[in-house]
Amino acid sequence: MGMSEVLRSIKTAEQDAEKRLAEAQEEASKIVADARRKSSEMVQNAADETVAMTQKILDEARNKAQGEADEVKAAGAKEVASIESSSTSNQDSAVEMVVNALSSE
Repeated sequence: MGMSEVLRSIKTAEQDAEKRLAEAQEEASKIVADARRKSSEMVQNAADETVAMTQKILDEARNKAQGEADEVKAAGAKEVASIESSSTSNQDSAVEMVVNALSSE
């Protein structure tokens, strides 16, 4: 093997090495880009899940509070009805007491 063949062989090996290096750098860039994309998707999915869970918790709390408010409203309406009923039944007695009080004077 002559000197020119050795030099040509070295030159070919260098070109092959540069080609492999360029391909490796390209592959590395693709891997990094994919990793960034997947990371971004994961962050977005986590944010979406957090919003969904927060909305669910708020809806449950709102429904529970509405149920409690309805119970209080029903109890208040029942008490108002009871007071109205008592006042109606006591109204005749009160009128009679006032009339008697005025008559005895």
